[in-house]
Amino acid sequence: MGKREHRAFTDEFKRQMVQLYVNGKSRTDIVREYEERKLIGNVSLRR
Repeated sequence: MGKREHRAFTDEFKRQMVQLYVNGKSRTDIVREYEERKLIGNVSLRR
């Protein structure tokens, strides 16, 4: 197995994720949305 990338999240990001969860968004939806944003960001950086 390969090494996992170490991720550091800002306090603001953590607060936003918690707020989404408290407001009723499922953990799966939050993770999926975050991963999509990350992929979109990677694509735009390559252009």
